[in-house]
Amino acid sequence: MRQRITYLIHNPDEFDPSQLHVKDDSFTLESVNAAKEHRLTFSLSELPQELYRVLRQCHELHIRWVTETPYASIPPFVSRLSPGLHAFFTSHKGNEADLLCPLLKKVFGDDLKCESPKDTFIGIPTLSERFSMSSASQYYQILPSLKNLITYIQQKICTSSDTTCHSAAASLLSAAYLDIDYDTISHALVLNAFWACSPTGNTWTETILLRQRAETIEVGVLGSERAVDEEDLAFSGFLTVIGEDSKPKPTRFSFPSRHHPLPFPSQPHPLTYTAYFTHPTGLHPTLHLTFPSSHLTSPDESCALHTYLILPSTLFMDKYQLSDPLLLSSLNLASLRSISGATDLEAPDWVVSQWGSAALLELAVPSSAPPANLHIHNRHGHGSGGNQNHTISIPLHLRYLPPSHSTSTPGLTTTSLPWPAVFWACRAEEAGAPMSVNPFDRVNLGYEGLFGPKTMFYHVPPSPGRGEGRLVEEVQVPVLDMNRAGGVEWGTVVVVLAGVGWVVWKLVEVVFVGWRGMRDGKRKGEGKKVQ
Repeated sequence: MRQRITYLIHNPDEFDPSQLHVKDDSFTLESVNAAKEHRLTFSLSELPQELYRVLRQCHELHIRWVTETPYASIPPFVSRLSPGLHAFFTSHKGNEADLLCPLLKKVFGDDLKCESPKDTFIGIPTLSERFSMSSASQYYQILPSLKNLITYIQQKICTSSDTTCHSAAASLLSAAYLDIDYDTISHALVLNAFWACSPTGNTWTETILLRQRAETIEVGVLGSERAVDEEDLAFSGFLTVIGEDSKPKPTRFSFPSRHHPLPFPSQPHPLTYTAYFTHPTGLHPTLHLTFPSSHLTSPDESCALHTYLILPSTLFMDKYQLSDPLLLSSLNLASLRSISGATDLEAPDWVVSQWGSAALLELAVPSSAPPANLHIHNRHGHGSGGNQNHTISIPLHLRYLPPSHSTSTPGLTTTSLPWPAVFWACRAEEAGAPMSVNPFDRVNLGYEGLFGPKTMFYHVPPSPGRGEGRLVEEVQVPVLDMNRAGGVEWGTVVVVLAGVGWVVWKLVEVVFVGWRGMRDGKRKGEGKKVQ
């Protein structure tokens, strides 16, 4: 197992190298205000057999989990995804990978709607197969916590006496996101966990110990700098390798990156977005994305604002409705760039085998002069008399859901929608290959393959100051209340029987009238013959 631990200092001016203490077998930080990434690389021989068997069926597998709690990003960890569990997967040719879904359920929870990659996963469309940075198929599930994964790691990977391993696994509860990657080229499983800040406060005070003499741990304490090239990210700080070096070495480096924070003289950039539904939602809820108009400026003239929307199977988008230019203009939408997955407009949720759908929308932004359709909104869309907001409206539709047995909310059930990822997609001078030298690069996010290889992403963070602090919107859906369905059942039986009885009566009446007409006609014919 190899480890790389990186601390990204929030304010380099406040950092003092005396806060670092390095020994031959340990590295200690004292009150360092920073974000943290912990990268673990496992060879296949170090993994449990059940994991090994599943990975042997995969050409590549990329798992992304993102917390529902808003967090502050920091370069180079600025890429965004909707909160929840994402899996991006490509199988070996001729292999259906029937072990993948059972493993996902065992590791992340039995509630996952996953039967098999063939039935449950959806295909990922790509703009260019040659430069595609995406896997073949995609899966998503709302997942508030990594408790099941932590239990699995502690039981299957950690030994009972390894308290360090148990403690490291438990620390994932406070992670902002977790990435797990495997591909057949590297033949290694890579786990990346990111913390926006220390779970015990604003600073890190911890000691990293070398567990075995044969291993090494790379540790970096870095601060962001202004890069010479706008397409680069630059850093300076200290690097050390526990087990080889005894002193941290000063370093400075830069590299091209496809993911960037919004450019602003002082960070963080004031542009954020808020997502909400108009209430009451009904069966056709409208999702609104609200931006402060005064800060909604493009990083470059080549940029376009996009949102990547994840829709669980209970919700869907009508792509035919969003092909009308007039409707798009009234909603402040530019176009529906891509949609894939469960898009059947008539199917109820219980017959949809796929997990849902994913859509990429290009958003219309106001010009320098306030457009005619710019209004003043608060988070519920009503006039507030405050700052002007630019609001995007995305019409969605609910599927018919199974009946409910709930006694707390009779006749209602709840479905959830994660906040979408929002970003500016801009043209870069460098192609995709030079960007791969980024040691912190994060790919397979679902939407990169929908753009060309010369694309940079400037990510818009969600607004942190909202209600319960969850980046998930909930919708109350009316359904049949099974606790009160007895009257409906008997009423339906009575109506059906009455209808059948009426039809039978009419048939008997028609047969009787016909028979009587035939009989009368026969009698008249016999009378004519007698005369």
